[in-house]
Amino acid sequence: MAVGNSTRSVSKIAAIATAAALVFLLAILGSWATQSYFSTVSRAEERVSASAKIVASHVSWIHQIATQTLRRIDDSLRSADLSFDGGVRDLKQATEALPDGVLAYVVDQAGRTLYSTDPDLKPVDITDRDYFTAVRDGQLEYTSSLLISRTNGSQIFVYSRRVIRAGAFAGAIMVAIPVEVLQPIWETVDLGGNYTISMIRDDGMLVARYPLAKTTLDMSGYLLFTDYLKNAPSGTYQADASPVDGVSRLVAYRTVEGTPFIAVAAADYTFLMHSFWQTLLMLSLVALVIVGGAGTAGWWIAHLLRAQEKQSQQLADALEANELLLREIHHRVKNNLQSVVSLVRLQMRGSEGFDALNSRIKSMIAVHEQIYKHDAYAAIDASELVRAVVSEALAAHDAQFEVRYDLCPQLVSAEKATAFALIVNEVVTNAVKYAYPSNRAGDLDIGLSAPLADGKTTLTISDRGAGFDPTTVKTGTGTRLIDGAVRQLAGKFSFEAQGGTHFTATLKLA
Repeated sequence: MAVGNSTRSVSKIAAIATAAALVFLLAILGSWATQSYFSTVSRAEERVSASAKIVASHVSWIHQIATQTLRRIDDSLRSADLSFDGGVRDLKQATEALPDGVLAYVVDQAGRTLYSTDPDLKPVDITDRDYFTAVRDGQLEYTSSLLISRTNGSQIFVYSRRVIRAGAFAGAIMVAIPVEVLQPIWETVDLGGNYTISMIRDDGMLVARYPLAKTTLDMSGYLLFTDYLKNAPSGTYQADASPVDGVSRLVAYRTVEGTPFIAVAAADYTFLMHSFWQTLLMLSLVALVIVGGAGTAGWWIAHLLRAQEKQSQQLADALEANELLLREIHHRVKNNLQSVVSLVRLQMRGSEGFDALNSRIKSMIAVHEQIYKHDAYAAIDASELVRAVVSEALAAHDAQFEVRYDLCPQLVSAEKATAFALIVNEVVTNAVKYAYPSNRAGDLDIGLSAPLADGKTTLTISDRGAGFDPTTVKTGTGTRLIDGAVRQLAGKFSFEAQGGTHFTATLKLA
């Protein structure tokens, strides 16, 4: 039914509008989350990049201190006899700039320790260490990768320098730096969470890391060296799993100019993204509330629409039932009036006034017939009613009239239709009785104009008959009936006798 279709259309529109609003809100939340993500990542990259710069500056400082110490010790040894039967005069002065915990050594060509700043020195064999073999084999200066000290078991890395006498290898100078020297740098950086800082040799060997690594590591095959360093001397990248401990970190690297090192600061990615995850959780909760609210609102709207559809259907059913009852009522009224006509015919056949009464009742029957025939309970077509009334009036008097109609279709309200029908019936009946009294045949012109601005319409009924003398006309039942009906329709009327009889009435039909 139309009611159901209308309700379903409203329901569909409401669902589409709700879905559009929901998508719009979720799009805003998604945009917010995306912006928050990129903003968090950008801040994290800036932070680890700044930390990498700090690490790089300290690595440069360590390198300069170590190499300068090696050279000062070498300068001190130039005036000494390397048979080492006496002390090195300037060794203490040459090592005084070293940080606490950094130790210096001098060994001969066989790797035997001659001098050391280590008060707990223990004799160890270093001839297999790369920092010794490299300078023994001709390299002037060398920096080792991460080592485990054979004297105390700590993690260290060693700078070494070749000592040359008379053009030949005479020994080596070493500066052993404990990895713990990175702790103050690590504390200064303080990236939070499980973060690290590292020194990596440019060939990929791990030199130092804090917190301490479990062992040394060759990183030459890692993506830092295979991808990133080939493209830029510094930058950032996300490591899904650290090659040392498997932790996901955001890594910033920087080549330390003038040194063989890469400085690395790696922040705990989960820690860095914590603020984003909090924001995402908040947005997810908001989205959940919105979706839940939209779902609840949609359910409630659907419930209301179903209730409205049910109520509308009930009203439509009630209206249909009422229309059926009204149709039946008007049909029965018509039948009852026809029964009255039959009774009148039996009782008054041949009596004076029978034809007039019969015609008036039939005009009322025509009103009810028009109403139930067209299911028009508020208003009916005035032009069709005129034709029906005229037809009944002529038939009631067995008149053979030629009727010319000029009717403008318009509505007459149900409560005014009977009065309008009686006016038409009375005027037509008068024409039948008095205009052509000899043979009950003649002409009629009936017009109904369109309503004017004041809502009134003009009804005209004219014949070309004998006419009448207004001074001799007596006011009878028909005239009084016309006068009362016209006043009921808030109008006025007039008769003119000139070349026939002309009836004109202005009426308000609606």
